[in-house]
Amino acid sequence: MLNFTVGPVMSDENIRVIGAEQVPYFRTPEFSKIMIENEVLMKKFARAGDDARVVFITGSGTASMEAAVMNVFDQNDKVLIVNGGGFGQRFAEICTIHDIPFEEIKLEAGTALTKEQLNAYDSKGFTGFLVNVHETSTGVHYDIDMISQFCKKNGIFLVVDAISSFLADVFNMKNLGVQVMITSSQKALACPPGISIIVLSLEAVERINNHRVKSLYFDLKSALKNGERGQTPFTPAVSILRQINTRLKEIDITGGIEAETKKIAEQAKDFREKIKGLPFEIASESISNAVTPLHPLNVSAYDLFTILKDEYGIWICPNGGEMKNTIFRVGHIGALTKEDNTALVNAFKDLQKRGLL
Repeated sequence: MLNFTVGPVMSDENIRVIGAEQVPYFRTPEFSKIMIENEVLMKKFARAGDDARVVFITGSGTASMEAAVMNVFDQNDKVLIVNGGGFGQRFAEICTIHDIPFEEIKLEAGTALTKEQLNAYDSKGFTGFLVNVHETSTGVHYDIDMISQFCKKNGIFLVVDAISSFLADVFNMKNLGVQVMITSSQKALACPPGISIIVLSLEAVERINNHRVKSLYFDLKSALKNGERGQTPFTPAVSILRQINTRLKEIDITGGIEAETKKIAEQAKDFREKIKGLPFEIASESISNAVTPLHPLNVSAYDLFTILKDEYGIWICPNGGEMKNTIFRVGHIGALTKEDNTALVNAFKDLQKRGLL
């Protein structure tokens, strides 16, 4: 089975082997060492600065989205949300649940955020900004430099969901003035799902420590305190954190973040070159290295997903809702090669010969 979805993605053998091992007890110096290493390397790859902190949540990316929002914003804030798809909408739902005042910049599927759209919210008293830098549902990668400049100019606290973009696209948390960055284990980290990660600037840590949260599990003060000794307040997904440790150290010794981002970018470029001439249109004005969103011209996107899965042993990433039959996505993260790209493109060409594409 070849997996071109955007998560869970394919993992290397050395990562899968760890998942088959007996889970060790975790309240030990040995596990604390692993967690401290994880924090150091996450800060390094996010370019967050030495004074940043990292929290590992046992839960999906949405768990960390909600934890981040409820720990840094409250009813006294006024938050601006970029809503260009399912995950931007999720931020809006989180703010609604927690009674955090917000406004949305609503974008059509596949469209980029423009400077003119952003400038309409200049000097309007916003205290927070929420954006999925890569709106995974549509494949749009927003201009984070433009957003950063806007937030710096307006003194806005910037929270970035980089769940599917981390490691795939250039991102410098400190230079961008990002206060909170969120990512997850099953994307470019290429580990199983179950751990999401929140990287926090010093300002974010101070805000969390002075903020009262009506939650036990999602109170990040407790996570930060336990993290000082390399532990978590509750039982974590131990095996996945061990897998993350192996993966982070592997990235570090094979060229670091620059080499990893370059590899993913080359994987994406190779695929996009190979599909030229096929009956697809790229369905985004601004795409990430992580994924190529495609609109098939002659068939249902979901039917194409089903045929490839059932008849070719290849998974592409389907969509739901209004985009179910119009857009599918091909991921470039995880343990994929250019030869795997060729296998997928050859399957597309075979479908053409059969009159199914």
